[in-house]
Amino acid sequence: MLLHETALVFGRYARQTLRSPFQIFFGALMPLLYLLFFGPLLTGLPLGREGDSWQVLVPGLLLQLGLFGASFAGFSIIMEKGWGVFDRMRVTPVSRLALLLGRVLRDAALFVFQAVLLVLVAIPMGLRAPVAGVLIGFGFVALLSASLAALSYTLALKLPSPQEFGPAVNTLAMPAMLLSGLMLPMALAPGWLDVLSHLMPFRYLVDAVREAYIGHYTTPAMLYGLLVALAVTAIAVTVGTRTFRSAGA
Repeated sequence: MLLHETALVFGRYARQTLRSPFQIFFGALMPLLYLLFFGPLLTGLPLGREGDSWQVLVPGLLLQLGLFGASFAGFSIIMEKGWGVFDRMRVTPVSRLALLLGRVLRDAALFVFQAVLLVLVAIPMGLRAPVAGVLIGFGFVALLSASLAALSYTLALKLPSPQEFGPAVNTLAMPAMLLSGLMLPMALAPGWLDVLSHLMPFRYLVDAVREAYIGHYTTPAMLYGLLVALAVTAIAVTVGTRTFRSAGA
Protein backbone atom coordinates (compact mmCIF):
# COMPACT_ATOMS: atom_id res chain seq x y z
CA MET A 1 0.00 0.00 0.00
CA LEU A 2 2.83 2.41 0.82
CA LEU A 3 4.41 1.79 -2.60
CA HIS A 4 1.07 2.34 -4.34
CA GLU A 5 0.39 5.57 -2.47
CA THR A 6 3.92 6.83 -3.06
CA ALA A 7 3.57 6.07 -6.76
CA LEU A 8 0.31 8.05 -6.89
CA VAL A 9 1.87 11.10 -5.24
CA PHE A 10 5.00 10.79 -7.38
CA GLY A 11 2.89 10.57 -10.54
CA ARG A 12 0.96 13.70 -9.64
CA TYR A 13 4.07 15.81 -9.16
CA ALA A 14 5.93 14.22 -12.05
CA ARG A 15 3.10 15.21 -14.40
CA GLN A 16 3.27 18.76 -13.06
CA THR A 17 6.99 18.86 -13.78
CA LEU A 18 6.63 17.45 -17.29
CA ARG A 19 4.10 20.17 -18.10
CA SER A 20 6.80 22.77 -17.31
CA PRO A 21 9.89 22.27 -19.51
CA PHE A 22 11.19 25.61 -18.22
CA GLN A 23 11.45 24.13 -14.71
CA ILE A 24 13.25 21.04 -16.02
CA PHE A 25 16.01 22.87 -17.87
CA PHE A 26 16.31 26.18 -16.01
CA GLY A 27 17.47 24.48 -12.82
CA ALA A 28 20.62 23.29 -14.60
CA LEU A 29 21.49 26.77 -15.87
CA MET A 30 23.74 27.91 -13.02
CA PRO A 31 25.93 24.76 -12.97
CA LEU A 32 26.16 24.93 -16.76
CA LEU A 33 27.39 28.52 -16.57
CA TYR A 34 30.02 27.48 -14.03
CA LEU A 35 31.01 24.64 -16.34
CA LEU A 36 31.33 26.87 -19.41
CA PHE A 37 32.92 29.97 -17.89
CA PHE A 38 34.66 28.74 -14.73
CA GLY A 39 35.84 25.29 -15.82
CA PRO A 40 38.34 26.49 -18.46
CA LEU A 41 40.07 28.67 -15.83
CA LEU A 42 41.08 25.55 -13.90
CA THR A 43 42.64 23.70 -16.83
CA GLY A 44 46.21 22.76 -16.04
CA LEU A 45 46.18 24.20 -12.52
CA PRO A 46 47.40 22.06 -9.58
CA LEU A 47 44.28 21.33 -7.55
CA GLY A 48 45.79 19.29 -4.75
CA ARG A 49 44.34 15.90 -5.66
CA GLU A 50 44.34 13.21 -8.31
CA GLY A 51 42.44 13.72 -11.53
CA ASP A 52 42.29 16.56 -13.99
CA SER A 53 40.35 19.77 -13.49
CA TRP A 54 37.15 18.38 -15.03
CA GLN A 55 37.21 15.36 -12.72
CA VAL A 56 37.39 17.81 -9.82
CA LEU A 57 34.89 20.42 -11.00
CA VAL A 58 32.10 18.31 -12.52
CA PRO A 59 31.42 16.22 -9.37
CA GLY A 60 31.11 19.45 -7.39
CA LEU A 61 28.70 20.92 -9.92
CA LEU A 62 26.58 17.75 -9.86
CA LEU A 63 26.14 18.05 -6.11
CA GLN A 64 25.57 21.79 -6.45
CA LEU A 65 22.50 20.88 -8.48
CA GLY A 66 21.10 18.90 -5.59
CA LEU A 67 22.21 21.36 -2.93
CA PHE A 68 20.57 24.47 -4.36
CA GLY A 69 17.75 22.87 -6.32
CA ALA A 70 16.45 20.61 -3.57
CA SER A 71 16.99 23.20 -0.84
CA PHE A 72 14.37 25.43 -2.45
CA ALA A 73 11.88 22.61 -3.13
CA GLY A 74 9.87 23.73 -0.11
CA PHE A 75 8.53 26.72 -2.03
CA SER A 76 5.98 24.38 -3.60
CA ILE A 77 4.65 23.43 -0.15
CA ILE A 78 4.27 27.10 0.77
CA MET A 79 2.27 27.67 -2.42
CA GLU A 80 0.11 24.60 -1.79
CA LYS A 81 -0.56 25.77 1.77
CA GLY A 82 -1.77 29.10 0.42
CA TRP A 83 -4.06 27.44 -2.12
CA GLY A 84 -5.40 24.90 0.38
CA VAL A 85 -4.04 21.96 -1.64
CA PHE A 86 -1.78 20.70 1.12
CA ASP A 87 -4.60 20.60 3.69
CA ARG A 88 -6.85 18.68 1.29
CA MET A 89 -4.11 16.10 0.66
CA ARG A 90 -3.34 15.83 4.37
CA VAL A 91 -6.90 14.79 5.28
CA THR A 92 -6.89 11.93 2.76
CA PRO A 93 -6.11 8.37 3.98
CA VAL A 94 -2.75 8.45 2.14
CA SER A 95 0.09 7.86 4.59
CA ARG A 96 2.21 10.86 5.56
CA LEU A 97 5.34 8.98 4.53
CA ALA A 98 3.90 8.52 1.03
CA LEU A 99 3.03 12.23 0.83
CA LEU A 100 6.67 13.01 1.54
CA LEU A 101 8.31 10.22 -0.48
CA GLY A 102 6.29 10.96 -3.61
CA ARG A 103 7.54 14.54 -3.55
CA VAL A 104 11.19 13.80 -2.80
CA LEU A 105 11.36 11.02 -5.39
CA ARG A 106 10.10 13.48 -8.02
CA ASP A 107 12.78 15.93 -6.93
CA ALA A 108 15.49 13.26 -7.03
CA ALA A 109 14.44 12.19 -10.53
CA LEU A 110 14.43 15.80 -11.74
CA PHE A 111 17.91 16.60 -10.45
CA VAL A 112 19.39 13.33 -11.71
CA PHE A 113 18.03 14.20 -15.16
CA GLN A 114 19.65 17.63 -14.93
CA ALA A 115 22.89 15.96 -13.79
CA VAL A 116 22.82 13.79 -16.91
CA LEU A 117 22.52 16.92 -19.05
CA LEU A 118 25.46 18.48 -17.23
CA VAL A 119 27.69 15.46 -17.81
CA LEU A 120 26.73 15.33 -21.49
CA VAL A 121 27.80 18.96 -21.88
CA ALA A 122 31.02 18.36 -19.92
CA ILE A 123 32.18 15.45 -22.10
CA PRO A 124 32.98 17.52 -25.24
CA MET A 125 34.67 20.08 -22.99
CA GLY A 126 37.17 17.47 -21.82
CA LEU A 127 35.60 15.39 -19.06
CA ARG A 128 36.88 11.82 -19.01
CA ALA A 129 35.53 9.53 -16.32
CA PRO A 130 34.66 5.82 -16.05
CA VAL A 131 31.02 4.96 -16.70
CA ALA A 132 30.73 3.31 -13.28
CA GLY A 133 32.04 6.46 -11.62
CA VAL A 134 29.54 8.63 -13.49
CA LEU A 135 26.66 6.35 -12.45
CA ILE A 136 27.83 6.44 -8.83
CA GLY A 137 27.82 10.22 -9.06
CA PHE A 138 24.18 10.16 -10.18
CA GLY A 139 23.38 7.97 -7.17
CA PHE A 140 24.89 10.51 -4.81
CA VAL A 141 22.93 13.29 -6.54
CA ALA A 142 19.73 11.31 -5.94
CA LEU A 143 20.49 10.78 -2.24
CA LEU A 144 21.49 14.40 -1.68
CA SER A 145 18.42 15.68 -3.53
CA ALA A 146 16.05 13.43 -1.59
CA SER A 147 17.49 14.36 1.80
CA LEU A 148 17.62 18.10 1.18
CA ALA A 149 14.16 18.15 -0.40
CA ALA A 150 12.75 16.41 2.68
CA LEU A 151 14.42 18.96 4.95
CA SER A 152 13.24 21.79 2.71
CA TYR A 153 9.63 20.63 2.95
CA THR A 154 10.03 20.36 6.71
CA LEU A 155 11.33 23.92 6.93
CA ALA A 156 8.56 25.18 4.64
CA LEU A 157 5.92 23.73 6.96
CA LYS A 158 7.50 25.55 9.88
CA LEU A 159 7.76 28.96 8.19
CA PRO A 160 4.60 30.84 7.20
CA SER A 161 5.76 32.79 4.15
CA PRO A 162 8.22 32.82 1.21
CA GLN A 163 9.76 35.99 2.63
CA GLU A 164 11.02 33.96 5.59
CA PHE A 165 11.74 30.70 3.77
CA GLY A 166 14.01 32.12 1.05
CA PRO A 167 16.49 33.94 3.31
CA ALA A 168 16.57 30.99 5.72
CA VAL A 169 17.52 28.58 2.94
CA ASN A 170 20.15 30.95 1.56
CA THR A 171 21.66 31.34 5.02
CA LEU A 172 22.07 27.57 5.29
CA ALA A 173 22.96 26.73 1.68
CA MET A 174 25.77 29.22 1.11
CA PRO A 175 28.00 28.05 4.00
CA ALA A 176 27.27 24.46 2.96
CA MET A 177 28.52 25.20 -0.56
CA LEU A 178 31.64 27.04 0.59
CA LEU A 179 32.65 24.50 3.25
CA SER A 180 31.92 21.42 1.12
CA GLY A 181 34.56 22.20 -1.48
CA LEU A 182 32.08 22.07 -4.33
CA MET A 183 34.05 24.40 -6.57
CA LEU A 184 37.61 23.62 -5.44
CA PRO A 185 39.02 20.87 -3.19
CA MET A 186 39.38 21.83 0.44
CA ALA A 187 42.96 20.54 0.26
CA LEU A 188 43.77 23.99 -1.16
CA ALA A 189 42.36 25.72 1.93
CA PRO A 190 44.29 26.83 5.02
CA GLY A 191 44.53 24.21 7.71
CA TRP A 192 41.87 25.72 9.98
CA LEU A 193 39.38 25.94 7.11
CA ASP A 194 40.08 22.37 6.04
CA VAL A 195 39.43 21.18 9.60
CA LEU A 196 36.21 23.21 9.80
CA SER A 197 35.00 21.73 6.50
CA HIS A 198 35.08 18.24 8.00
CA LEU A 199 32.12 19.28 10.16
CA MET A 200 30.07 19.75 6.98
CA PRO A 201 28.48 16.41 5.95
CA PHE A 202 28.29 17.35 2.28
CA ARG A 203 32.08 17.48 2.03
CA TYR A 204 32.19 13.69 2.35
CA LEU A 205 29.76 13.31 -0.56
CA VAL A 206 31.85 15.61 -2.76
CA ASP A 207 35.04 13.72 -1.95
CA ALA A 208 33.33 10.39 -2.68
CA VAL A 209 32.07 11.45 -6.11
CA ARG A 210 35.51 12.82 -7.03
CA GLU A 211 37.01 9.47 -6.06
CA ALA A 212 34.46 7.71 -8.27
CA TYR A 213 35.30 9.97 -11.22
CA ILE A 214 38.94 8.81 -11.15
CA GLY A 215 37.95 5.16 -10.78
CA HIS A 216 38.62 4.70 -7.05
CA TYR A 217 35.65 2.77 -5.67
CA THR A 218 37.02 1.15 -2.48
CA THR A 219 38.75 4.06 -0.77
CA PRO A 220 37.85 5.31 2.74
CA ALA A 221 36.52 8.53 1.16
CA MET A 222 34.00 6.49 -0.84
CA LEU A 223 32.88 4.57 2.24
CA TYR A 224 32.55 7.71 4.37
CA GLY A 225 30.61 9.46 1.61
CA LEU A 226 28.15 6.59 1.23
CA LEU A 227 27.58 6.23 4.98
CA VAL A 228 27.05 9.97 5.43
CA ALA A 229 24.68 10.16 2.45
CA LEU A 230 22.56 7.26 3.73
CA ALA A 231 22.52 8.62 7.28
CA VAL A 232 21.51 12.14 6.22
CA THR A 233 18.78 10.75 3.94
CA ALA A 234 17.36 8.52 6.70
CA ILE A 235 17.35 11.38 9.22
CA ALA A 236 15.81 13.83 6.75
CA VAL A 237 12.99 11.46 5.74
CA THR A 238 12.27 10.62 9.40
CA VAL A 239 12.11 14.28 10.41
CA GLY A 240 10.07 15.15 7.34
CA THR A 241 7.53 12.39 7.97
CA ARG A 242 7.01 13.48 11.58
CA THR A 243 6.51 17.07 10.46
CA PHE A 244 3.98 16.00 7.83
CA ARG A 245 2.07 14.07 10.49
CA SER A 246 1.93 16.98 12.90
CA ALA A 247 1.38 19.82 10.39
CA GLY A 248 -1.97 21.43 10.89
CA ALA A 249 -2.87 19.02 13.70
